[in-house]
Amino acid sequence: MQIKSHKDFVAGLMFMAVGTSFAVGALSYKVGDAARMGPGYFPLLLGIILALLGSGVAAGALSPRSQGAARIGGIAWKPLLLIVGANLLFGVLLGGIPTLGVPAMGLIVAIFGVVIVSSLAGHQFTLRGALLLAVVLAIGSYLTFVVGLSLQFQVWPTFIG
Repeated sequence: MQIKSHKDFVAGLMFMAVGTSFAVGALSYKVGDAARMGPGYFPLLLGIILALLGSGVAAGALSPRSQGAARIGGIAWKPLLLIVGANLLFGVLLGGIPTLGVPAMGLIVAIFGVVIVSSLAGHQFTLRGALLLAVVLAIGSYLTFVVGLSLQFQVWPTFIG
């Protein structure tokens, strides 16, 4: 058996690993059954489905009908670090780091930070497009979480509110 598409094969293995990890992790919670679902039921089900889909992708990479020999390229470090950094920045801006004296800046500033930094990972970055997206996401998040769901968390930096 020969691997026709290395990208698909490795992606399938990755899906299988993540799905299996979630399924095994969900077993530490009460699973229950379909009539009385416990907190581990849904993550267990999603983990199993992801692992099955991953096995399908990996098996498809072994199929003779698979597209040519797609090789795995190098790791795109800049986008990887920018996306991970944007998520860390979101957490820091939203909640702050009290032990280091970094204040929480609130939801709106955190959304602007994550959108601008993560937009830098793309090939066609425009500040205008990133700011427009940040405005739309900030308004939508405010309306959804603060107005619609009445969640209690800081929206603006303390020096503004």
